Amino acid sequence: MAKAPSGNGLRLASTTVRIFFLLTLILGIVYPIAMVGVGRIMPAKADGSMITNSQGEPAGSTLIAQEVTAPGFFYPRPSAAGDNGFDAMSSSATNLSPFSKDLQAAIAKQRDEVAARENVSPNDVPVDAVTSSGSGLDPHISTRYAQLQAPRVAKERGIDKARVDQLIADATEGNFTGNRDGAPVNVVKLNKALSDMS
Repeated sequence: MAKAPSGNGLRLASTTVRIFFLLTLILGIVYPIAMVGVGRIMPAKADGSMITNSQGEPAGSTLIAQEVTAPGFFYPRPSAAGDNGFDAMSSSATNLSPFSKDLQAAIAKQRDEVAARENVSPNDVPVDAVTSSGSGLDPHISTRYAQLQAPRVAKERGIDKARVDQLIADATEGNFTGNRDGAPVNVVKLNKALSDMS
């Protein structure tokens, strides 16, 4: 014959059920609502720091670099993300050793291309112009690389270089890395500002 449940067993079951519903209320309802509420305080950041085009449609994020294919814009760092670069679904670095002959050849080729495009000596090309970031999608370039591109952008857009320099200053963010080439410039914000001038 089975024994009737003891008073301790009923008390334990009752406590377990009450804790279950209490934690469900706190962690399943109150906490998510609180986090959504906090996110609404900074909606731009909570929604992915999106940027929009002139029609108000999403055109990217200030957190992810975009490939430049048209004249009159600043180039980001090279990208190793995906087969052709700038693939947000395949974020990655090259995974090549600094001593890799393939990497050294790619850097030399990139340096020559940047020097020709910006009409400068290959020795004047900063390192971030020829190397990809760890994610392959870094939206920042150094101040030095931005200033290197400024004369070309001003010429291609037919605007005063001082205006371009001001746009660079506006897109410059805090120098958290202490990079000798200057504070990071968000190239996505910079190119957005150029697009808005059109």
